[in-house]
Amino acid sequence: MTILSLLGTGADNAVAISAPNRPALDYRSLRTLVSETTASLNAAGIGRNDRVAIVLPNGPEMATCFLACASAVTSAPLNPAYREDEFEFYLNDLNAKALIVERGSKSPAVEAAGKLGIQIIELVVAEGSLAGQFSLACSASTSCANGGPSQGEDVAMVLHTSGTTSKPKRVPLSVANLCASANNIATTLQFSPADIGLNIMPLFHIHGLIAGLLAPLSAGSQVFCTPGFNALRFFSWMDECHPSWYTAVPTMHLAIATRAKHNAAVLARHQLRFVRSSSSALPPQLIDQIETLFRAPLIEAYGMTEATHQMASNPLPPMPRKRGSVGRAAGPEVRIRSEDGQFLEPDQPGEIVIRGANVSSGYESNPKANQESFVDGWFRTGDQGVMDADGYLSITGRLKEIINRGGEKVSPREIDEILLDHVSVHQVVVFGAPHKRLGEEVAAMVVLHEGHECSERELQQFVAQRVASYKVPKKILFVDELPKGATGKLQRIGLAQRIGLGFGSYVGGEF
Repeated sequence: MTILSLLGTGADNAVAISAPNRPALDYRSLRTLVSETTASLNAAGIGRNDRVAIVLPNGPEMATCFLACASAVTSAPLNPAYREDEFEFYLNDLNAKALIVERGSKSPAVEAAGKLGIQIIELVVAEGSLAGQFSLACSASTSCANGGPSQGEDVAMVLHTSGTTSKPKRVPLSVANLCASANNIATTLQFSPADIGLNIMPLFHIHGLIAGLLAPLSAGSQVFCTPGFNALRFFSWMDECHPSWYTAVPTMHLAIATRAKHNAAVLARHQLRFVRSSSSALPPQLIDQIETLFRAPLIEAYGMTEATHQMASNPLPPMPRKRGSVGRAAGPEVRIRSEDGQFLEPDQPGEIVIRGANVSSGYESNPKANQESFVDGWFRTGDQGVMDADGYLSITGRLKEIINRGGEKVSPREIDEILLDHVSVHQVVVFGAPHKRLGEEVAAMVVLHEGHECSERELQQFVAQRVASYKVPKKILFVDELPKGATGKLQRIGLAQRIGLGFGSYVGGEF
């Protein structure tokens, strides 16, 4: 299957891509655009498996440009917020043959590409164009060795892992990986041509690209492409596009819920079929709030870049959704494995491992990481979890996030959820901080509800009523905003080092 054939489900005159205050693009026009872009890239000497970086603002053109590039070359969407040094690293690491930017772009990516001698292609949007419609201004070339649409084994996309603890790793994802994952998600969420997705996820990240864009399009659905997440505009976008669903990360859900009381009339006008959450754990308190606000089930899913996003998901009603679980295997096989490589019985904790058609074949040019992460045909996720007798998976922590306090293991998520039960706590992230004697100690960052006051001691006593004393945060920092990555995901790993927090003389001073 090719990306173009995956987009063949949508009826010619059905809306594929829409956007705020723009005329919509139908499936016939989308397929034509993909074919024309393939011809333009081939005419510039760029073909299958050539690396093309994309640096565009979120919106319909970013969506269609990604689809077109993934159909013909190896697309490499990059975060537009990067600085020049970061662009230079990623463009060089990718061995990019070209960079696509909007016409007149002032992005530092242009300077970085110039330094590296990388061809710059301008994306041109004519006045009055349909949402997502564009042309490419390319330099002509004499030949293209590997033209035409990319096939199943060709690399459709390369993304980098987050690199919170080491140099980012390149993850190549084939056309077959993307098609398999899109079909898995479309099946799980029962997408149909009647669905309209309100996409607020960034389109340089696997969550937005696959769950927010490719999966619904594979079922002939409509995707409403916003300029990016904005809690103040979310409800006006609902009024404009009449969505049946949206997907987001927990920090986005929280911001939406916070604004909901000012938009009761909008919520009353629109009944969603479901709300989806992925990329990090959603606190149970927020699940209840979202389901009440939208009068719809919240479907929590589990994904990562190496799996082309989705690995497990809670099912839609009438199947049960289990609170605190990321659901059942939703595409790849999912097992729990012990440290010595044995598969474990239900309710026994261990490392989550996966294999399937949506899983990357391995990191590029990184034999050490491949040896550590791919074992006997299974990919080691690095997440700790447990699976019950019904096949529902619960993640107990990221193995690298588990706090080892003198041999006593503490799951940060467990303490997160306890602190969130306190009436004054709005947001929290619990993390491990270096300790001279114990190795690590439990610490937390907390954002209080507006108008609330609370002391560190009060929160420590609150936690101490629910868990053993070694799990109580030794230090609680009160902040106005939690540190988040480019996709809105809370940054737990390496947080203590970034803020200079330590116990004893290991990093900082005494606390």
